[in-house]
Amino acid sequence: MTITANSQLPNVFSQNLESITSKTDGSLPTLGAELVYTQDGAGRYLTFHWQHSELLGLNTEKIVDELNQTQTFVPVDKVNYVERLHRILTSLVPERFQCWFSYHQELFELDLVISPIMPSLGTTATTVLVMGRLVQATLNKKQGRVASKTPTQIELALRSQQHQKLVNRITRNIRRTLDLDIIWQQTVDSLGKALRLERCIICPYQPSNSKVKVKAEYRQPELRSVLGSEIDVASEPAFAKALATLEPVVMEVPGYIGSARQKTLVVATCYQDQANGLVALNWQDECYTLTESELELAKEAADQLGTAIAHATLYKELEAARQKAEEASRLKSEFLANVSHEIRTPLNGMIGFLKLILEGMADDPEEQNQFLAEAHHLSIHLLNIINDILDIAKIEAGKMELTYAPVKLDELFSAVESFMRPQAETRNLSFRMQMPATSDEIIVQSNYQRLLQVMLNLLGNAIKFTHEGGVTVSADLVLKKAKPNFQGQEFPGMVRVRVADTGIGVSLDKQDKLFQLFSQVDGSRTRQYGGTGLGLAISQKLVEAMGGEVHFYSLGEGLGSTVTFTVPLYQQPVMVSSSDSDSTDNAVSDSGAFSLS
Repeated sequence: MTITANSQLPNVFSQNLESITSKTDGSLPTLGAELVYTQDGAGRYLTFHWQHSELLGLNTEKIVDELNQTQTFVPVDKVNYVERLHRILTSLVPERFQCWFSYHQELFELDLVISPIMPSLGTTATTVLVMGRLVQATLNKKQGRVASKTPTQIELALRSQQHQKLVNRITRNIRRTLDLDIIWQQTVDSLGKALRLERCIICPYQPSNSKVKVKAEYRQPELRSVLGSEIDVASEPAFAKALATLEPVVMEVPGYIGSARQKTLVVATCYQDQANGLVALNWQDECYTLTESELELAKEAADQLGTAIAHATLYKELEAARQKAEEASRLKSEFLANVSHEIRTPLNGMIGFLKLILEGMADDPEEQNQFLAEAHHLSIHLLNIINDILDIAKIEAGKMELTYAPVKLDELFSAVESFMRPQAETRNLSFRMQMPATSDEIIVQSNYQRLLQVMLNLLGNAIKFTHEGGVTVSADLVLKKAKPNFQGQEFPGMVRVRVADTGIGVSLDKQDKLFQLFSQVDGSRTRQYGGTGLGLAISQKLVEAMGGEVHFYSLGEGLGSTVTFTVPLYQQPVMVSSSDSDSTDNAVSDSGAFSLS
């Protein structure tokens, strides 16, 4: 509830009270005084001011009347109250406590701070200043705390003020942070403690998901936690209605989060009329009925919370985008530094060999031809690097245009072997190429030059990162029950090409970097083996543009690697089985056949 000190009293009273309460009770930053009076050591009222006197039906003039020997507004336990007054006047130390007062047939529980009014030097304190607020009022004296089943006008007003104060406190708290976890937990804790709830939960909501997950929870100790559990919105009428109407919904249910029959208030948090969360409050007091003003306060609190959630989510997304942009910038800087090195290396070599020839440093024509051959080799290497950079630029700009035609797989493999076998043998590596066992040609639908580029990239990497053992290239057919469709044309299956090596491999935690543009698995490897790191990324983009997929497999460092890619099969060939009697089988061994998937 929103409480202010009586305007007739000096401001120093409220300042002194705030200082006292901030030291005596960490849960409330200020008492929020609405009641202020002074008394002598015997408990007689000298002054009395209460903000709600008229509402509560109090006659303040009679309470302060010095001629009235029978006080009407008195503590229920007057003996202990007077003893406390004497202790405060003696020690001169303020005290805070809660005390029940009676006035005719009504009882009032007050939260009070009693402070001694400091005497002049050399005299003792004889009066106290009391400031406080009303906690609750009852109409039945039985046990001193039995509330009426039908809320009185006083109780409704006090409840409304209490809830307004709670909304203000929640609003202040959620504006102090952009951490969603803190916002959610602070909200359920504030609601649960202030309203003495059985349970209070918050669930973020995404329109694309029919289920919500409990992200924050307040509960009584005896209840089982539901934190982290999922709730199907369709199976909870209160949840579904709150999301549909964006209005608070009160329902009496057996309790999806408790065993006893409970009342549940569900309210959707929203931002710009879009729901982004659900708050559910549970209590077991069947006599406690929420008023229209309290439901409006609930909606106001939900709107404030929804705005805070939206802002915190936006901040989180912006922070993630900023970090991603910074990481991309860092990777591009590293990439440019590496590429510049890769370009300068062959260029410097070409300049050096040509300069030796121009300056006549070659001893004979044979050595001069050797210098020219080295310069030519370096120029081809430089051209490949530039082509890779241009290819990536085209792919990034979406301007990579490919023409497709039938490609004979054996011709492609033959061209690849003529390029790569000499490189493998130079490094003392075995080099094997295996084709499926078919009685006729295997033809794929693709672009010959780009398919050749992909295979040369993959084999070049395999040979570069393999020190001993060898490289194996194999192909098999994958005939699918659901025929693949590419560019509006249906194909009988796919051809899967494998490039396997016995090289250095890649650790499991670094394999996700292999296909990232401008990213390399290990900078030390780049320095040791060279290269721009674009080969796999380009190969993946080209294969996807030709209707296939690329996959990488490695069990870890030192355990070799396998890269596979697929391209559409233009026409289904006739297979050669291991036995004539098995010629009608659909599935043949992996070494020389195809599989159904």
